[in-house]
Amino acid sequence: MSAELVVLLIVIVTALAFDFTNGFHDTANAMATSIATGALKPKTAVALAGVLNLVGAFLSVAVAATVAKGIVRLNEVHGQDLLVIVFAGLVGGILWNLLTWLLGLPSSSSHALFGGLIGATIAALGWSGVIWVSGTDGVLVKIVLPAVLAPVVAALVGALGTFLVYRITRGVNREKTDEGFRWGQIGSASLVSLAHGTNDAQKTMGVIFLALVAYGSIESTDHMPLWVMASCAVAIALGTYMGGWRIIRTLGKGLVEIESPQGLSAESTSAAIILTSAHFGLPLSTTQTATGAILGTGLGKGAEVRWSVMGRMVVAWLLTLPAAGIVGAICWAIAHLIGGLAGVLVVFAVLVGGALGIYLYSRRTPVGHHNVNDEWAAAEPSDSTGPDQNRKG
Repeated sequence: MSAELVVLLIVIVTALAFDFTNGFHDTANAMATSIATGALKPKTAVALAGVLNLVGAFLSVAVAATVAKGIVRLNEVHGQDLLVIVFAGLVGGILWNLLTWLLGLPSSSSHALFGGLIGATIAALGWSGVIWVSGTDGVLVKIVLPAVLAPVVAALVGALGTFLVYRITRGVNREKTDEGFRWGQIGSASLVSLAHGTNDAQKTMGVIFLALVAYGSIESTDHMPLWVMASCAVAIALGTYMGGWRIIRTLGKGLVEIESPQGLSAESTSAAIILTSAHFGLPLSTTQTATGAILGTGLGKGAEVRWSVMGRMVVAWLLTLPAAGIVGAICWAIAHLIGGLAGVLVVFAVLVGGALGIYLYSRRTPVGHHNVNDEWAAAEPSDSTGPDQNRKG
């Protein structure tokens, strides 16, 4: 087995690991509100989300075809050099996903991936390796602008939808409407899960496809191999089933106290925006869309919004690209300095060690299906410690 083939296999494994973290990191986007309102039991919710993520991954490859295109000039490198850049970028994305999961912050997995790739590309090719602005391409157009617009648009639509829902059902028996909205939430949450699979699983498909082209096993004009689609679908579905309980708690309980009408409005808004972006092949951040929609429901109802929690989320959003980029650049530098397969193996060991360390630290204050709906304490400092284990929800 050649060294380049081993590097390719490591890249594929790392890409699927990223897909797995994407799954449990973004479960909250679809299911946080349904869990918070009691429309679905926590374990049932993540199981349903996992199945629908699996199905959604097979519906389209439009997003996969646009991953990294118009953002970095990876066509300027080939073979193992390209594989190392992709690998370093994936490591940056995974470690940022794990850190923000530990802190309970719903940051964008898409931006973590792009940030890692951008950082590794800059380290390898210089600043000219990144397309910053170029017509309809570039970091500004494809990443920054959607990152600004998605949560704002979602918040406006969510606020309007929530206002109209409460206005229309004013005077109607509350118990009957809540029951109806909970049933509606199951459908809307399912649609978000389907949309998430359609949008996010394909980003990893695109990365693996790029790696296969770099290795020379397929051509850039070939169709997406079925095994790539299937493996990415299974990876994101398994990650989703694991349940990113810390982030589910933050979105379901920390930002706004959600009632069933708000949950339906938030999920419907998220699904509509995410599916639209998937149709046009736009790698939109599902996290920022879902967060904006939940914020909008609080504004539309006139409910209390915990702006300190929202502020921490925004800080995480702002840091995602540069932080993942720095890690990606460092990982590329380590692999490059050591050289060859040995350098890739060292970086892979760093990834495994970092992931294990974060997981072990998280077990000091576990958050799971048993306590995800506990009362939100005003003193919860950074969403990283989880709910008070002695408090009953």
